[in-house]
Amino acid sequence: MNLNDVKTSIMEFMQKQTYAPLDAEALIVNIPIPGEMLKEFWQGLQELETNGNIVKTHFNTYGLPEKMGLVVGRFQLTSKGFGFVIPDNKGEKPDVFVPPNSLNGAMNNDRVMARVAMGRGGLKPEGEIIRIIIHANARIVGTFVPSGDFGFVVPDDKRIGQDIYIASKNFNGVKVNQKVVAEIVTWPEGRRSAEGKIVEILGTVGDVGLEIISIIKQNDLPLEFPKAVLEAANKVPKEIKAADLKGRRDKRKFPIVTVDGEDAKDLDDAVYVERQGNDFLLGVYIADVSNYVHEDSIIDKEASERGTSVYLVDRVLPMLPEKLSNGICSLNAGEDRLTMSCEMLVDGKTGIVKSYEIFPAVIRVLHRLTYTIVREIVADDNAEMKEKYADIVPMLKDMEKLCKVLRAKRVARGAIDFDLPEQKVILDDQKKPVEIVQRVRSIAESIIEEFMLAANETVAEHMTKQKWPFVYRVHDIPNEGKMTDLAKLLHNFAINLPISADEDIKPLAVQQALLQMAGRPEEKLVNTVALRSLKQAVYQTDNIGHFGLAAEYYTHFTSPIRRYPDLIVHRLLRAWMQNPVLKEKQLETLVPKLDEIAQHSSIRERAAAEAERATVDLKKAEYMVGLIGEEFEGTISGVTAFGMFVELENGVEGLVHISSLTDDYYEFVEEQYYLIGEHLKKVYRLGDKVKIEVLQVSIADRAVDFILAGATVAARTHLKAQIDYRRENVESKRKGGAYFSTEKKPGKAVGKGKHKKENRRDSRKGKSKKGR
Repeated sequence: MNLNDVKTSIMEFMQKQTYAPLDAEALIVNIPIPGEMLKEFWQGLQELETNGNIVKTHFNTYGLPEKMGLVVGRFQLTSKGFGFVIPDNKGEKPDVFVPPNSLNGAMNNDRVMARVAMGRGGLKPEGEIIRIIIHANARIVGTFVPSGDFGFVVPDDKRIGQDIYIASKNFNGVKVNQKVVAEIVTWPEGRRSAEGKIVEILGTVGDVGLEIISIIKQNDLPLEFPKAVLEAANKVPKEIKAADLKGRRDKRKFPIVTVDGEDAKDLDDAVYVERQGNDFLLGVYIADVSNYVHEDSIIDKEASERGTSVYLVDRVLPMLPEKLSNGICSLNAGEDRLTMSCEMLVDGKTGIVKSYEIFPAVIRVLHRLTYTIVREIVADDNAEMKEKYADIVPMLKDMEKLCKVLRAKRVARGAIDFDLPEQKVILDDQKKPVEIVQRVRSIAESIIEEFMLAANETVAEHMTKQKWPFVYRVHDIPNEGKMTDLAKLLHNFAINLPISADEDIKPLAVQQALLQMAGRPEEKLVNTVALRSLKQAVYQTDNIGHFGLAAEYYTHFTSPIRRYPDLIVHRLLRAWMQNPVLKEKQLETLVPKLDEIAQHSSIRERAAAEAERATVDLKKAEYMVGLIGEEFEGTISGVTAFGMFVELENGVEGLVHISSLTDDYYEFVEEQYYLIGEHLKKVYRLGDKVKIEVLQVSIADRAVDFILAGATVAARTHLKAQIDYRRENVESKRKGGAYFSTEKKPGKAVGKGKHKKENRRDSRKGKSKKGR
């Protein structure tokens, strides 16, 4: 019996239905705890209390939070001042709404404990934060504003919710209007603000490239590798050794290919398909990074901390040094490479994997293909490309057939494919945006996606059946309340999404409802709302399935160059191959370690995704600066109480504020998502086409404001005054956030548009499927 066993015993004892809070001495007697384990008992009890797993009452007794009307989880604060506690207990409890006056100093992403009561109408839980278990924002990126003998750092991230007080002794040379990193020295308590010290000066507001650096720092992403890590990477052999081939299957004569984007350099997956009667042999060969990055090595520790590669709009922040990611680990054509491989015999009609093998191999990629090449051969029947790659054209045709079979299987079981358009911002040599293009999604991308999904599912099911501890990629069942809201939205379009309090919603029901929106003007909006109604996919050791994919088993096996959980999956496979049966002691140490890795990887993934979206939005805003005053046709993509969002053909979205609609008084009809004029009855609905003019752009807020084309001078003046008023509190502190406008000075506020309390931006961005 060790410390983890003691903690498990305490939790299992308290989870019994008959348990009532007991003091420590009573717990020792009733569990019971052996005398020689008393030291571990007191340590375990303290750790469980510190982490919020158990609660100590005023009477010095201990109990579980959920049995005391409490919930423990991660706090998500919105830019509007309220937030939600996302419970730890994997979807058993709904998210808890926390109003602005109940935050009690909590900041975004803090691990907190909240006291819960039912909200208005008794439907949704509402809570008050009573304890901050772990502070998540040790360092804050923002703009420094002096005020006499002290100053403030105004956070770039509006979800931080409060400025950071800086005493003069902690200025450390900072000047007004500089972007800085402030380290918290005293956490907020009650009405007292957080206090910090300046630890890094990033530059002055307006400096070229500063906003990207600020986003990187804000999300705690590393810019460079430590010298020792680079030195270790340089020592890794650049070629395969003869000893590396021991125990590996030689697949070098097989016509294996990679298919990636034109600019990809870290190629970690390769594929091969062979027709066998009515079935297909599908081979998925993944770079064997685990052969070069050993557990607890200096490279491994750095990769673990990073968790993932980050693909920003103007650069890549890789998980592994380039010597590995673009070198010996990358499956470069014509070079021998080590792989962890999964070969599957797939039924040619049903897509069911009839048999499979997982094994280490050595391969030599025949061709380095791009999505464009595959698309031109398979879909466009390009004669020139077919001649150039004549040796693999039949295999590519078989890949297309197999892709369609696998996709049909997923669709039949209920997998949800939102297929939301993504934009790519094209930059020039100075990293200035020159064009925004839609990312093409064709049969080529689908082939690779379906093959990777098949391998991920096969590996996950295999390790589950081996009864091994494992890291799964899971996607929990959505919250009933959010599904109810989605059902109400779909009802506006005469589509039924059945919701039952007695039964969990099935992915097939969501899929079939969304398919009925296909081709309609409101399709993108409904898909976006549906996506936001689902929970985030995360890594964890408890397999609860993947709702979005309608998969019982799923993991991430296919990208170990770019994702740390994939590297861990490879290590687990290697360990299983060497010794299929784990000993009890190995289990005791492995499970907690995997739990920690899964949780940390999920956190780093979220930070990377936020940084990626933020940099794209930044460059979109910079691009629109050059189009101020230009007119465009757009589609109403969202309607709120304060106006309507309009999306242009290039994917840029801007707000037409309700106060600029001066021809009538407009009311927001929430149930139908439209604005209607009180007198003229003019309606602005989702999916309607409207002509707009780009009025102004905020680089600091990464936001674009539109006005309807042909609007009067009075409407322009009124809107500008409204926007300036909204920005007054923050911008008076920032003093210099780049803001471009066609207006030189705000005029007197005029106009008729009426609106409720302003919420400038809601979180309306979709997510890429790569997050699966």
